[in-house]
Amino acid sequence: MTIKADNRHLYLQVMDRIKQDISLGIYKEKERLPSEFEWAKQLGVSRATLREALRVLEEENVIIRRHGVGTFVSPKPLFTSGIEQLNSVTYMIKQAGMEPGTILLNSSTLRPTEADRNRFSCQSDEEIVAIERVRTANGNPVVYCMDKLLGKYVPRNFTHEDVSLFSMLEKEGTCKITHAVAEIIPIGYHNKISPLLDCAPETALLVLKQLHFNEEDKPILYSVNYFKADVFCFQVLRKRV
Repeated sequence: MTIKADNRHLYLQVMDRIKQDISLGIYKEKERLPSEFEWAKQLGVSRATLREALRVLEEENVIIRRHGVGTFVSPKPLFTSGIEQLNSVTYMIKQAGMEPGTILLNSSTLRPTEADRNRFSCQSDEEIVAIERVRTANGNPVVYCMDKLLGKYVPRNFTHEDVSLFSMLEKEGTCKITHAVAEIIPIGYHNKISPLLDCAPETALLVLKQLHFNEEDKPILYSVNYFKADVFCFQVLRKRV
């Protein structure tokens, strides 16, 4: 069936048609889509129009284009969270009905770098605990985490079996994380982290950098988390002021 003309740009109509076909199950997750020649002919549009629609759909993560292989329907995210909600990775995985786990890569106690001193407003002789982990959902790697905490807040009996740092801090009564300042950066393939997360070459990563504060507005925890973009979706509620 061809595209019916309306007053919008033709590529927008093509986008809507493709999204509709995906939502109706005509094209399923991870399914290979028709070639540009076949698809343009089916829709009754030029290949240039189809390419523009596919370009935007790829930016919206509706489809994935693999060079020399074809175009595929992107899988739906397993984990969805409002970015305005401060939830731990453990909580997000449990909310999706999956079992959270941890693969410890490295843990060490360090002297703060200049960036750490500026970040935490700490002295050069204070200790920083750095923890490098891969978080899993039902045994599958989904997030790479690099966390730094002020050593004075880490309890002596802390073990890396405590998968949630938020829960660990609250359970021991050292402090409670109440808010954070976050920055999100989308990136492509990462030579170190993508293999740790079993990412395909075309799978993007969402980097979430956060500085967490306690009730007294003191910085406690700095985290850099790399999320697999094909399984995580972050949303934000925006209001007009």
